[in-house]
Amino acid sequence: MPKIKTNRAAAKRFKKTGSGRYTFSKSHHSHILTSKTRKRKRSLKKMQLVKKSDMREIRLLLPNG
Repeated sequence: MPKIKTNRAAAKRFKKTGSGRYTFSKSHHSHILTSKTRKRKRSLKKMQLVKKSDMREIRLLLPNG
């Protein structure tokens, strides 16, 4: 049986935590920051946890990670 391949696009976007959950970074924090409020930019910096309803899909994309 062949090895299962990891989805490389997902591997660049999601990191596994010590407890087995996955974190990701929010979008829209790379340019046109002058029109965004301080509060919004601060919130975009933070890593987010993947919701439990989406965990199955992420596990299928990242079988080895």
